[in-house]
Amino acid sequence: MKDFYDVVNSRRTIRDFENAFVEDEVIERIISAGMKAPTNDHMRDWHFIVIKNKDTVAKLINKIPKQISDEEINAILRDWNLNDTCQQNAYKDAIPKQYQMFAEAACVIIPLLKQKTDILHPENLSHLNGYASIWCCIENMLLAITAEGYASALRIPLGDEGDWARKVLNFPKDYLMPCFIALGKASANASCVKQKEYSISERIHKDVW
Repeated sequence: MKDFYDVVNSRRTIRDFENAFVEDEVIERIISAGMKAPTNDHMRDWHFIVIKNKDTVAKLINKIPKQISDEEINAILRDWNLNDTCQQNAYKDAIPKQYQMFAEAACVIIPLLKQKTDILHPENLSHLNGYASIWCCIENMLLAITAEGYASALRIPLGDEGDWARKVLNFPKDYLMPCFIALGKASANASCVKQKEYSISERIHKDVW
């Protein structure tokens, strides 16, 4: 196992996978790490659908565009007001690989949380506690994947992708899917996009801003 800070520093989103198999025991350790995350109501009412069957994966990601042109990518960048060059390069690498990264991954993991409040129309911030908690769980999983020597990428569902996933995977109506997680072995030529640099000392404010 890697040292904790080695894991934190080496965790990167990878969207290029090689043809590799991930043992069930490894997946169980990864999900167990997720279950150790803090939770708002102490119930950890989270479930996980692990999909290795390629036919099921293909059906699940059917709503994700298989191809996207450079013109469409540039239009998205303009629409989202992404003007930073480093940020633009990251999206230019990510957007065309959204379908591919799940199709090529060893498995796809769907985390689910029991929706006890209307997350899309919260009355206050505390109504988002359950949603915040499962993202703590997901981050634990991403770090565990890195510690196990594997790579990952995630996608937050767009449009009707969440409803389609529920139909394909048959999970209950009161459970919400926050994202898709691709898990696999990084390919030898996996792209590693330059990240935005920052100064930690400029981000820390002592006592007051």
